[in-house]
Amino acid sequence: TSLVSSFTMNSLRCAKPLAGLARQRFPRRAALVAARNTATYMFPQINPRTGETFQVYEAMSDEKVKQIIQKTQNAFQEWRQIPAAQRVKRLAPLAELLRQRADEAAELMCQEMGKPVAQGKAEVLKCAYLVDWYAKHGAEFLKDTEYPALPGFSKSFVTYQPLGLILAIMPWNFPMWQVIRMGIPTLMAGNAVLLKHAHNCFGSGLFCEELLKQLELPEGLFRSLIVDVPEIHQVLEHPLVQGVALTGSEVAGRAVAAKAGSLLKKAVVELGGSDAYAILADCDLAQAAAAVVDARVANSGQTCIAPKRVIVEKQVKAAFEELVLERVKAKQYGVDYGPLVHPIGRDQVAKQVRDSMAEGARLLHGGPEVAKPSDDCGKSFFPPTVLTDVQPGMTCFEHEIFGPVIAIIEAEDEADVIRLANQTKYGLAGAVFTRDLEKGQRMAVKDLEAGMCFVNDFVRSDPSLPFGGVKASGLGRECAAFGMLEFVNVKTICVK
Repeated sequence: TSLVSSFTMNSLRCAKPLAGLARQRFPRRAALVAARNTATYMFPQINPRTGETFQVYEAMSDEKVKQIIQKTQNAFQEWRQIPAAQRVKRLAPLAELLRQRADEAAELMCQEMGKPVAQGKAEVLKCAYLVDWYAKHGAEFLKDTEYPALPGFSKSFVTYQPLGLILAIMPWNFPMWQVIRMGIPTLMAGNAVLLKHAHNCFGSGLFCEELLKQLELPEGLFRSLIVDVPEIHQVLEHPLVQGVALTGSEVAGRAVAAKAGSLLKKAVVELGGSDAYAILADCDLAQAAAAVVDARVANSGQTCIAPKRVIVEKQVKAAFEELVLERVKAKQYGVDYGPLVHPIGRDQVAKQVRDSMAEGARLLHGGPEVAKPSDDCGKSFFPPTVLTDVQPGMTCFEHEIFGPVIAIIEAEDEADVIRLANQTKYGLAGAVFTRDLEKGQRMAVKDLEAGMCFVNDFVRSDPSLPFGGVKASGLGRECAAFGMLEFVNVKTICVK
C-alpha cells in the first residue's frame, strides 16, 4: 500500500486539515520530553504551504526501540557474512525502485517540508544515480589492499570489515538524498542502519525503509525510528550501536560528536556553512550571477552548501548586483522555490535580515515585509532576498542564514576577497569565478579554507566525490570511497 495514499496529494492548494486532526491539540516538543515515559505522544506532520496536518505518527516506546535494535543486530550478523560484491549486488535494484516511485516520493517531500515537486523528483532521481554509481564501484572500494609483507611474513594486507549498527540522524532539507547518501554505502560496507529522521520527515524515512524491504536483505537491516531528540542519546549509548552519522546544525553536531566521543564511538558530522563565493573582476559576471542566484534560491535557500556570502571585487560590484536582481526577479514561487520548512524557521530568517539591515546592510530586493502569495495558506513564506553593503560583524556575515538570502560584500582586491572569505568559523564549501582558470584553481586549492571548492560554478554534491567540511562545518566525509569507508574497521592482517 502506498505510504501517501491517505495524504491530500494536491500540496499546492490551500486545504483544510484532515477530519478529526483539526480538533486535536498536539504537545509542544518540550512537553514531549516529560511525557515520553508516562504517555503515548504524537508527531503531527504539517504541510508548510497549506498549514494542513496531513499525517500523525505515534512515537515508539523505549521497549519497542530496544526490540528493534536487537532485531537489527541479528540482521547485521547475517549481512556481514555475505561477501561485499554480493551485498552491493543485492542493493543495486533500489535504483529502479526509486525511479518507479519518484513522483510519489516528490509529493511526499512537498508535503513534509515544502520542496517544489519538480525539485523533489530531481532529488529522488539523484538518489537512484547514487545507487547506480555505488553498484558499479562499491565492491572495488571494499576489496582488501595488499601491502609488502613484513620481514619473515608471507603476506600483509588490510581488510575493511563492518562495524555494526550505525545510527543515522538526518535532516529535513533533503529528506531522501541525505538518507540514501549515508545509508547505501554504509549498508554496502556490511553495516546495519538505524535512522532517526527529522520529526517532520518521518514519512520519508518510512518510505526508504519500505523500498529497502523489497530487496534481498536480512529483515530489519534498515529501520526508521519514530523517536524524539532525547531518545537519540539512549540509542547511541546502546552497546550494540557502534557509530553515528549526523547532518544538521553546529549545535546538534557538537552535542552528538561529544556524546560519541565519550562513548569512544565513531562519529561523522556534516554541519552548517557560511559559504563564500569569490567574484573576481575578470570573471563572466552573467555566469557568476546565475550560479549564485540559482544555488541560493534552490530548495528555498535551505541548503548547507548554498552561497551565504558573495564577495565581489568593488569595480564590478554594481554591475554584478544588477545581474543578480534580474535573475532573482525571474524566480517563481512553487516552481523555483517554496515556503520555508516551518514558521519558526521563517521568523528566524526574517529576524536575521532585519538585524542585518539595522546593522547597516542595504536591502535591494525581497525582505520580510513582502506579502505571501494568495495560494499560500501557511505561515512559512519568505521571498528571495538580496542584501548589499554587508560587512564583517553584521548578522548575515557572521551567521548562517538558512533561507534564500544573498549577502553581497565588497572587496578591495583579490587578497581582500580571500581574507573575507576565510573570515568565518565555517569551512564547508566555496567557489571562485574568474576567466583565469590557473588563478582560480590556485585560489581553490591553496587559499580558500573549505572542504570543497568549485571554479566557475556553484558547489553541488555527487556520489563520485567526497563531501564534507573543515573547521566548524564538521568531521569526516560522505560519498565516494571516503564515505563508504567511514564506518569500517580498517583491519591489518599479517600471515607468517
